Amino acid sequence: MEMKTFQLNAIAGLNAAMAMPGKRDIILKSPTGSGKTIVLTHFMAEYMKDHAGVAFVWLTPGKGELEEQSKKKMDDYCHNASTKNLADVMTGGFAAGDAVFINWEKLTKKGSNALKDSERTNFLEWTEKALASGVTFKVVVDESHQNFTEKADAIVELFKTDKIVRASATPLKDPNAILVEVKEEDVIAEGLIKKMIHINPDFPAKVTLAKGETHTDYLLAQAWEKREELRNAFVAKGRTVNPLVIVQLPNNSDALLADVERWFAARQVDCEGGTLAVWLSNRHDNLEGIVANDGRQIAVVIKQAIATGWDCPRAHILVKLRENMDETFEIQTIGRIRRMPEACHYGDDVLDSCYLYTFDEKFTKGVRETLGNRALDSRKLFIRESAKKFKLTTEQRTMVSETRDPFVALGSIRAYLNKTYKVSLDQAKNRANLEANGYVFKEDIWKHTQSGDAAVLSEMLRNDMNEVSYSVAIDTHRHGRAFHHEVGEIGASCGLPYEDTRSIVFRLFAAGSEDKTKVLGMSPKALYAFVINNVDRLKDDFRAAMAAELDLRTSEDKISEKDFHFPHEWVCTFDAKAKVQGECEKNVYKGYSVSARPRSTGEIKFEKWCEQTKRVEWFYRNGDKGDEYFSIVYKDNAGRQKLFYPDYILSVGGVTWIVEVKGGFNASEKSENIDIFAPKKSMALKAYSAKHRLRGGFVCYAESEDELFLSEDGFSEDIHDPCWKLLNDVVEKDALRA
Repeated sequence: MEMKTFQLNAIAGLNAAMAMPGKRDIILKSPTGSGKTIVLTHFMAEYMKDHAGVAFVWLTPGKGELEEQSKKKMDDYCHNASTKNLADVMTGGFAAGDAVFINWEKLTKKGSNALKDSERTNFLEWTEKALASGVTFKVVVDESHQNFTEKADAIVELFKTDKIVRASATPLKDPNAILVEVKEEDVIAEGLIKKMIHINPDFPAKVTLAKGETHTDYLLAQAWEKREELRNAFVAKGRTVNPLVIVQLPNNSDALLADVERWFAARQVDCEGGTLAVWLSNRHDNLEGIVANDGRQIAVVIKQAIATGWDCPRAHILVKLRENMDETFEIQTIGRIRRMPEACHYGDDVLDSCYLYTFDEKFTKGVRETLGNRALDSRKLFIRESAKKFKLTTEQRTMVSETRDPFVALGSIRAYLNKTYKVSLDQAKNRANLEANGYVFKEDIWKHTQSGDAAVLSEMLRNDMNEVSYSVAIDTHRHGRAFHHEVGEIGASCGLPYEDTRSIVFRLFAAGSEDKTKVLGMSPKALYAFVINNVDRLKDDFRAAMAAELDLRTSEDKISEKDFHFPHEWVCTFDAKAKVQGECEKNVYKGYSVSARPRSTGEIKFEKWCEQTKRVEWFYRNGDKGDEYFSIVYKDNAGRQKLFYPDYILSVGGVTWIVEVKGGFNASEKSENIDIFAPKKSMALKAYSAKHRLRGGFVCYAESEDELFLSEDGFSEDIHDPCWKLLNDVVEKDALRA
């Protein structure tokens, strides 16, 4: 299985957290649909390869055989893994290298028949026997937010572990734990989960029910209409995905269940025909095959059972009739409709979104607060007639590989070190230059900390704190694992696999055959100490080398070109609670709101400028991913093609402009740009504009002057650089020339 970049980063984060002394608890916060189980099982398998005598215990809550699902995934994706369940342990105990999957409620729940008293005693004896034999336990608590009681914690304590990984999409906050977080944006960017959650889309400000119509009827009708739209969209794309509606009932709601079944039966959707599924504690109708994308079920009626461990990517719509659930459970339920059916986006806002229909105000408030801008109000907008004929040439990548060329990467890193630290063929001089710029050259491994007194946390930032350092004698055998781990971390920082990174590190810094890329010629001990002592500096430099402006000649790759037209339909998200509302008259979509979100301060300022500037005829706000949006191809310094989606396309005095709005300059004139690839993108935009005879540039907002500035010739972090010109002045000069 090919791991996604964010998954590899999460594994690296877990490994780093495991290496931190004095911290027992690690929290893995990972959105539903991000492959949390895949991340954890791969992490466990890799960790046990590098650490002898270790066994993992994976604890899960509740019903649904979640522990067996997780065990199966590890068996499927981690070859030669030694996995066990509770029955296996009761038969043969624990052993080093085991990954044991246990439902903790089978050990703790009163009245459970899973284990008799004598068997519980045997479980304790097997645990103690393993500890006595030298097995070191590490514990993973899956879905840690749910049903984790004092009794469950007592089970954890049996293993006398020094590391506990608590995993959840909505973990409980623990200021003493190490947080490893998978960002929702990263999962969306990889196409694994839907781009947007729409809550009650297209609802009027006041819902008026028809005579005899109930609130339940209204919600089901809205969901039915949306499902038909989704189904037609899938058919139009040639996909055999049958979108599923989840209807969630309140507890003690037999009468409501009957109403829901009657509503669907009137549309020839029922249990007898296999198109309606029911999943309640006392009913399990038509659940077989429901998770398949072409499953025949159109809707499933549930209560609470679906909240944990259920994976049905074709579920697109949730009708929520429950009331007053706690916030964590609400978000877990929302997660059931967030996965993409085929683990990719379709370039269609309708298919790349999920939908919630409910009259529960508390529920929508909880989702809004937890998911932030992903749960904004939304409405579908349509293109203005005057903008339908607009056309540009958009660029697409032709390189299939997502990995970087290690030979090109080596040359780029060497060139970056030369530019930044003036390295040459003189290794003694290279060492002096690197040392003068903060690199540490020690025979031993050195660590640093501070010493002093602080009444409050802010006092720990004082400059008069005492610096304390301590060292450990290097041993290539004892510190080999640390060295290889740090090499892997360096590679992860710039998208290179471990093997390639190790080769680059040795060619740059190790003694041996001389070549033009050699910077230092260190012995094995010196190299190990150098990498471990300077891992953070090396990560920063390797990553920066991929984005730096270097005088490199890379092979020219073919770029796929096609016509780009504004999508005729677009879903706009906006903040309905914002005090300032209204329509942007110059946006290419009718009804585009001035309260559109999410937008940066610079984007808000720029859109206001477009509205107020007479020379601007119209503007279009571009998407940030997907084939349906406008993109330009550029390359990093390892030869990998990447896509750049400029923020805006606009017409100024009849001339088409392409504009990217970047993090601007604060009141102290300090740049707030966080995109290290901004210089490369700016040059790609300049080249594209010249090729197609357009205008293009980067815009930033300078807080100190309350003005927008434009650069059409590169990108600088200095607002006083001549490339930055007052946007209004550029437009006025164009008008005079015209």
